[in-house]
Amino acid sequence: MKKRMASLTALALSVSMFVCSCGADNTEVLHEQVEQTEITLSWWGNDTRNEYTLEAVARFEKAHPEIKVKCSYSEWSGYEARNQIRMVSGTQTDVMQINVGWLSQFSADGGGYYDIEQLSEWVDLSNFSEEVLEYGRRNGVLNAIPIAMNAETVYINKTIYDRYGLDLPTKWEQLFEAAKVMHPDGIYPLSGANKSIWLYCIAYAEQQTGRQFFNENSDICFTEADLKLMIDFYNRLVKENVIPKVEDYQKMNLESGSYAGTVAWVSDAMGYFTNVIADGNEVIAVPYTVSDGIESGVGWYAKPATLYAVSKNTDHPKEAAMLLDFMLNSHEWAELQGVEKGIPISTSARDYLGTVGLLDGIQYEASLVMETNDHIAHMDPLIENADLYNGFIDACNLVLFDKSSSEEAAKELYELYAQTYTFADEDNS
Repeated sequence: MKKRMASLTALALSVSMFVCSCGADNTEVLHEQVEQTEITLSWWGNDTRNEYTLEAVARFEKAHPEIKVKCSYSEWSGYEARNQIRMVSGTQTDVMQINVGWLSQFSADGGGYYDIEQLSEWVDLSNFSEEVLEYGRRNGVLNAIPIAMNAETVYINKTIYDRYGLDLPTKWEQLFEAAKVMHPDGIYPLSGANKSIWLYCIAYAEQQTGRQFFNENSDICFTEADLKLMIDFYNRLVKENVIPKVEDYQKMNLESGSYAGTVAWVSDAMGYFTNVIADGNEVIAVPYTVSDGIESGVGWYAKPATLYAVSKNTDHPKEAAMLLDFMLNSHEWAELQGVEKGIPISTSARDYLGTVGLLDGIQYEASLVMETNDHIAHMDPLIENADLYNGFIDACNLVLFDKSSSEEAAKELYELYAQTYTFADEDNS
């Protein structure tokens, strides 16, 4: 009995020591967690983007165990709606992905986001030219840094065009000729969603008129006659079977071969064509469509694909800046992101991708079309406003369904725009 009691006592002491030891470890872990600084990060994207971003965040946390990053992400429409609420309520995340148009919307005076130049001790701005950084400035304040540049681009499934013995289209009339031979087989030579086709029609109208849609003051320079030109062109595209109506556009038809091409952003190329290329098709980012005698790129626009900003309300600017630098300039982040968001502007990230052979593929080719063009213009963010392109498509449909003449539709569209926008010359109608 004495031996048994001694054994039990020893076991109890052992368990007690084990519990105390674990308790001490837990106390130490909890202490470390209290000392850890937590910051927040938000972005939008598909499952692929979410997966590599979470992995990249994990790499950052491993490199900086003193910082914990809480992530918030969703698809575009949900993120956009949530961002509106966060910006108005001042509850935005410490580091956030933003659209270029939000700078004018939320920080016209430069005070809507943190001044990143005040964080230059932790963010290496030498990787970006002044011209690039200007995209992120408002009222002289560096509110955001572009990740990559972006432009609507014409992508053509060369495999389908070759089947019909057609050259890759770089002129408007080539598309109408292609429709004559493709559409009897149920194939559209081109396609695009509403905003893409809106910008496509603007490119055509700017080439025909010699005027830009917006001037440097964001005044509309188009006349009623110019709007009529756009409406007529859209309806010709639809009626002559070059494109489906934008309401009927379905990205999956690129995979089925019902669309032999599309107009889409550089940053979206992989999302549109990964499966198409995997099925054995050759997809080419062709030069920007123009009229005879017009230089490629005239009427087309480039903008930052997306930007990163820091909240003006952050309680941890140093840690937020460290994360921002890691996202923009580190080899670790660049390796995982590749060219999914476009070709990185950061020289550090781009040079690394070149070294490891990751600068290739359709997205890279589309970026080269954009970057090597001398005539593509800087995009006014307002040109992407939904009221502009939705109003345009509504006007086109009035004509398409014989409910209005193009002259009447253009007049109504002009009057609609005049309710919100200023025209450069109020007498030009």
